[in-house]
Amino acid sequence: MIRSELIQKIAEENPHLFQRDVERIVNTVFEEIIDAMSRGDRVELRGFGAFSVKKRDARQGRNPRTGESVSVDEKHVPFFKTGKLLRERLNGDAE
Repeated sequence: MIRSELIQKIAEENPHLFQRDVERIVNTVFEEIIDAMSRGDRVELRGFGAFSVKKRDARQGRNPRTGESVSVDEKHVPFFKTGKLLRERLNGDAE
């Protein structure tokens, strides 16, 4: 599912809301998650999962084409851990 499909689905299930309002709400939610993660904060959505940022230390890597050793800088990467409810639904354990 992509963002526009999510917006369409929410708009269909909430006919009292205008499409542009639903789009603004969805965009605001995503922007808040991005802003929180860029500050290094953790974002938890109960039952769905938690977004966090993990630090990857600098290291020596290898160029797969030439085999030459290269320096890889430290970086921060997004990380998602599924919530219990989502895990159960994916594995068919929920009712």
